[in-house]
Amino acid sequence: MKRTTLSLIAVATALAAVTGFASLTAPGDTAPPQAKATTRLPVERAGLVCPAPSTSEVGETLYTSYTPPGTGAGTGTAAGTGTPNQGKAEQPTAQLRPAASTTTSGGTSQTGKKPKAPKIPATVTAPGKPVTAEADGPAVPALVGSATGTLAPGWTVQQSTVVPAGGASGLLGLSCGAPDTDFWFPAASTAKERQDYVHLTNPDDSAAVADVELFGPEGPLKSQFTDGIPVPARSTVPVLLSTLTGEAAQQSVTVHVTTRSGRIGAAVGAADDKLGSDWIAAAADPASRAVLPGIPADATSVRLVAFAPGHDDADLKVQLVSATGTIVPAGAGSLHVKSGMTASVDLPDLTRGEGGSLLLTPSDPKKPTPFVAALRVVRGKGANTEIAFVPAAAAISGRATVADNRAKASTLFLTAPDAAAQVKVTASAGSGAGTPVSRTVTVKAGTTTTLTDLVPEGLKGSYAITVEPVSGGKVFAARTLALPLDGTPMFTIQTLVDDRGTVEVPTAHQDLGVLD
Repeated sequence: MKRTTLSLIAVATALAAVTGFASLTAPGDTAPPQAKATTRLPVERAGLVCPAPSTSEVGETLYTSYTPPGTGAGTGTAAGTGTPNQGKAEQPTAQLRPAASTTTSGGTSQTGKKPKAPKIPATVTAPGKPVTAEADGPAVPALVGSATGTLAPGWTVQQSTVVPAGGASGLLGLSCGAPDTDFWFPAASTAKERQDYVHLTNPDDSAAVADVELFGPEGPLKSQFTDGIPVPARSTVPVLLSTLTGEAAQQSVTVHVTTRSGRIGAAVGAADDKLGSDWIAAAADPASRAVLPGIPADATSVRLVAFAPGHDDADLKVQLVSATGTIVPAGAGSLHVKSGMTASVDLPDLTRGEGGSLLLTPSDPKKPTPFVAALRVVRGKGANTEIAFVPAAAAISGRATVADNRAKASTLFLTAPDAAAQVKVTASAGSGAGTPVSRTVTVKAGTTTTLTDLVPEGLKGSYAITVEPVSGGKVFAARTLALPLDGTPMFTIQTLVDDRGTVEVPTAHQDLGVLD
């Protein structure tokens, strides 16, 4: 009888690199888990979902795809709906599956045009250089993508859409997100002047079922869809929020998206007849404090929206973290959020010409209550206004990247609300040309630092910005992209989300004996 020894570390490492988690438990082991030595390895596969960018006839979308340089786990390519292929380059593809809410029985869009796949982000063949592609008009589909091997860690795709005319013109920007099962979107609306759609995109080969809950100032809004919303395989379903409930229109609502089965990507496209349009990205998970980075210095209106999903009310202290320090806004230093209800407050003259980030903490440190939050930010006045949204962000733990930055148009916000910190900021090569540049930036405790001058040498095209913590306290970051058009200060804000480019796996071997 032979005894074969199997090393579980190899199995765990492979599982973790692909799925993002792994654990080891010996058969019959009922003892509490003990701390194990671990190491971090690059992920081997990453997936992203981009919603359909626009229904406007004049919408112009630019996709930017980028993987930051670093040590990868293997070979591969980044491609739309691609699969690993042992390093063989694959041309990215996009597959449009018209949803019932946007098509007729004849398979045509609401504009009457046959949907067709546009050009989408070109294949990333090497880390360190962004690639771009354009897609115009209302028939641009949602995209699902994957990256493998050395291109998986940190892979980022940005979609930026300019709608130059119409009732809800504007610059709509979104960092395409990873599929998941739970999303929070404060600052949405069912008001008459708003047309807010939640876009549910299924990247997988099996159907998913999603639930969309709405919470207004008085609590849950009764839904007309009690059996969930089916999202067929590799398809997208945009749902107009105001059609989900028969209750009166609400200026501020919180949207909670979950799945009963499968996983999806989710984002809210918000269009205001008077103020403009942009995407609302998912907020950070409920927590007892929040940082909302990236409020422009010239913001003319800022509205804070928060929601407490638990059984307890949340009493929040509101502070602005600016370049000179942390201050309490005049007349708006607190917010009471009732359990299960959406609370909002306008913050007039918040920035006073000095950009920064909003910090929300418990009014009583002994009574922390989880909540979610987001900001609606307005620039401009009169007929020349534009809106953007800032969801609560998580701190950057390893590395974060935002693509589609442009010379004299991008501003990076770095906030250290607690302790001083140092971060390494890198501007990548340009999509057309340019040499990467890096800088170590020190952010003083309780302040926000802004960068506008970190641009690749000899830049042609757009570039990516990557932020990596070096030392000190937690850092939160956001990027504003401003593209003025005909007197309208068009802009969009993206918070920087940790790219999860590495995963923690055990380093110690644990062997099991297998009898042959």
